Amino acid sequence: MSATITRNDATEIEQANATSRTPVVFIHGLWLLPSSWDRWGKVFEDAGYTALTPGWPDDPETVAEAKAHPEVFAHKTVGQVAEHYAEVIGQLKKKPVVIGHSFGGLITQIVAGRGLSAASVAIDPAPFRGVLPLPFSALKSASPVLGNPANRNRAVPLTYDQFRFGFANAVSEDEAKELYDTYAVPASGAPLFQAAAANLNPWTEAKVDTKNPDRGPLLIISGEKDNTVPWAIANASYKQQKRNPGVTEIVEMPNRGHALVIDNGWREVAERALAFVQRFAK
Repeated sequence: MSATITRNDATEIEQANATSRTPVVFIHGLWLLPSSWDRWGKVFEDAGYTALTPGWPDDPETVAEAKAHPEVFAHKTVGQVAEHYAEVIGQLKKKPVVIGHSFGGLITQIVAGRGLSAASVAIDPAPFRGVLPLPFSALKSASPVLGNPANRNRAVPLTYDQFRFGFANAVSEDEAKELYDTYAVPASGAPLFQAAAANLNPWTEAKVDTKNPDRGPLLIISGEKDNTVPWAIANASYKQQKRNPGVTEIVEMPNRGHALVIDNGWREVAERALAFVQRFAK
C-alpha cells in the first residue's frame, strides 16, 4: 500500500473493487475535509454508484483534530495531491467518475487530463495555466494566503469574515456561521501560490492536459455569486477544455457562492452533477 493511501482509503478501494458499480471519487478543496462530501456520497450510492472520499495526504479525520493540529496541512502542493489521487484511482478495478470542488476541481481536471476518469465534474474549479482572468473578488478571497509570502510553507486558517466573503457570501449570516463551525479547517498555502504563478511558470504543477482524447466527458459547474472562483475563471477554464474532442459543458447555478457543495442548496448541485454523470457512466 502506498504511504499516502490511508487505511480508510484502502478500505474504500477494497469495497469499491468488491462491487460491479462504477466508483465515484470525490476530491475536496482547500479549507474543507473529505467529510464535506458525506451527503453527496449517499446521493450517488443511492443512484447505484460506489462513493469514495479519500483525503489529501495527511488529512485529519475530523474538523476538531484539524484545528488542533493545523501544521499537518502545510507543504501540500498541487502535484503531490494530484499524484495521491492518481494512486488511489490506479488501485480501482474500474475507471471512476471524478468530482471535485475548488482546488479539488483543478485536481479533477488534472487526473482527467491523464485519461484516468470515466467522466468528470469540476465545481468552481481553481484556475490552471492558460486561464487568464483575475477578478478582484478572486484576488481578495486569496489575499489571506497570498498577502504573506511566508504562507507558502504554512497551513493557513480563515477567519470567519474571510470565510464569509470567500465561501458563504450567498447564504444567511446564521448559516454562514454554522458552515464555518462545521466545515472550515486550515489549508496549505502552497497551492494558492502555485495557481497565482501558473501563467508565469512553464513548469508549474497547476497545469492540465486539456487536449488528451482520453479525457472523457467534463462538466464545469459555476456558482453565480462565487467570489473565490467567479464565472470569468470558470468560463475561461471551460474555453480551454472545450477544445477537447470529448463532451465539455458548463452550467451556472443561480444565486450560489463557493460553499455550494455544503450549503443548504447542496442537493441541487449534487443532482445536476449526477444527471451529467448518468449520461456517460452507469
